[in-house]
Amino acid sequence: MTEAEDNLGDIAKIIYEWNPPTGIIENYSYHGDRITKSEMTSMFERPKIKEYKGHKEKVHTVAWNSDGRRIASGSVDKTARVWNPHRPELKYSTELKGHTDSVDQLDWDPTHPDRLATASCDKTARIWDHRSGKCTAVVQTGGENINICWSPDGENIAVGDKNDTISFIDTRTYTIIKTQKHNVEVNEIAWNNANNMFFVTTGQGTIRAYSYPSLELVHALRGHTANCYCVEADPTSRYLAAGSADASVTLWDMKTFNCVRTFSELTWPVRTLSFSFDGQFIASASEDSFIDISHVESGESVHHIECSAAMNTVAWHPRDYYLAYAGDEVAADGKYAGNLRIFNIKGPRP
Repeated sequence: MTEAEDNLGDIAKIIYEWNPPTGIIENYSYHGDRITKSEMTSMFERPKIKEYKGHKEKVHTVAWNSDGRRIASGSVDKTARVWNPHRPELKYSTELKGHTDSVDQLDWDPTHPDRLATASCDKTARIWDHRSGKCTAVVQTGGENINICWSPDGENIAVGDKNDTISFIDTRTYTIIKTQKHNVEVNEIAWNNANNMFFVTTGQGTIRAYSYPSLELVHALRGHTANCYCVEADPTSRYLAAGSADASVTLWDMKTFNCVRTFSELTWPVRTLSFSFDGQFIASASEDSFIDISHVESGESVHHIECSAAMNTVAWHPRDYYLAYAGDEVAADGKYAGNLRIFNIKGPRP
């Protein structure tokens, strides 16, 4: 369904442009209210961190539901778990059991706060209702699944597997309505907020931008020198960000598809990234001993969250300055801790 990027011809516009804005934009806010840079800095000096323990193996994925009242985690232990972020004790969480292999990624229905989907190496995607803890649908796919995302309108789920095939699922029937086979390594996938574009990161260091639902290749964004692993559209619809094995995060203007900024705080391949709900901050993580939080408009790193292990996943809360994260942390007994943490900041002091 796709063509090799080296032979795209007129199929897509290959974009190499590097067109950064001049000057540094230093607009800072807290829930929409303007604050100074020093007030913004002070917020990060007083963070709180909660830990949530419940998995028997390392956690590969975390995601918030649409109203921010629940957070889900998926693990190598073949389970997912839904947590109340205000009650970290295990007894307040719900275990989702049914997969027979690692749960590598999960995502919530953007239109329904109680429904989520999980992608597993057992060649299935499962749909769950967290209120009952029951699986409501199982979709068999053609390969070991490692990526999943739910379309903004709630009507489709895209699942990527290790065979570099993306399967599109109709959420009314929970059947696969189309597949997209790629001739290059395919990593994380994402829709834009308008639901009319679909992005695929590749092992060639590019982000393929397709029109949706036609899946016609429109752009091939080239801003990295190594594999692209993660991608996300920011909540304000202004930018697209991608993280790469070249240890950088690129920021792309969603109107022009020019690369306007690069974040280079990390030194290891970028495994995961996430925008804050207001698009003001971007978090990224790797095998470095910290998670970087940078200010999107200025490009400046504003805070490091110290870590004791490589991070696999970061996710900002949809309405507040809470950042969930998880990785390869090891417990005192030498086994994987199976935990996640939530970092949060409050407003500047009056």
